[in-house]
Amino acid sequence: MKIGKETRPKSAICTSNAHTIVVRGKDLCQDLIGKTSFTDYFYLLLTGRMPTPAATRVLDATLVAIAEHGLVPSVQASRMTFAAAPDALQGAVAAGILGCGSVILGASETAGRMFDEIHTRAAGGDLRAACRAVLTEYREARRAIPGYGHPLHKERDPRVAALFAAARDAGADMQYTELAELVEDVIPEIVGKALKLNVSAAIPAVLLGVGFPVAALRGVPILARTAGLIAHLHEEAQQPSGFALSYQASREYEYTGEVPPGFTPGE
Repeated sequence: MKIGKETRPKSAICTSNAHTIVVRGKDLCQDLIGKTSFTDYFYLLLTGRMPTPAATRVLDATLVAIAEHGLVPSVQASRMTFAAAPDALQGAVAAGILGCGSVILGASETAGRMFDEIHTRAAGGDLRAACRAVLTEYREARRAIPGYGHPLHKERDPRVAALFAAARDAGADMQYTELAELVEDVIPEIVGKALKLNVSAAIPAVLLGVGFPVAALRGVPILARTAGLIAHLHEEAQQPSGFALSYQASREYEYTGEVPPGFTPGE
């Protein structure tokens, strides 16, 4: 069954022969290995071009900002999977990444798309009016405003200032950081309360300013968190917590369904 118009698989990313491996038009061994950082290589793989110095610094900063965040659900899933299958590191890493979505790790993409929508709607005109219009639509549709509000950091996520400063120091285009701050300023008018920028809005704000593709924004927290998961799994192998996490969940478990006559929980 044919799906789509193409009948032959095509890719502009990589090819090789018996002597040479070519990645995005460059000789892997002669041009890249030992001569480029992983951050630059990721940008090259994704876009087909080497990043500007500003893009390198900004992308690097975002990867550092989001790689580690404690025993969040993705890390717990990863560590418990590894505890059950210590021979399958790849499965444990995958377990921590599979839940990437609108709540965990996916909000950067959603926020970036919102910024792109506001920018397009304004079309060089009244940006504040475009913000109001888009946020009003989100509110009417009962959609959360991605990248704003944080359960712990009520007065802005501290990573926001660090990422904005890194982008500014690198000479990046700051128009999307300004847009992100404008959204923060407009939110109380639409929502009725203040919601401060968090890292999930700061990441797309700085990346869009260095030409990073909107459609690939979710990949940044996924790539960064993969590094963090590997660190947690290395620790798990030496200082296990996976079964302890499972035990604590079992200890706090409360059954709320029906039971047969005479049944007593725990017996």
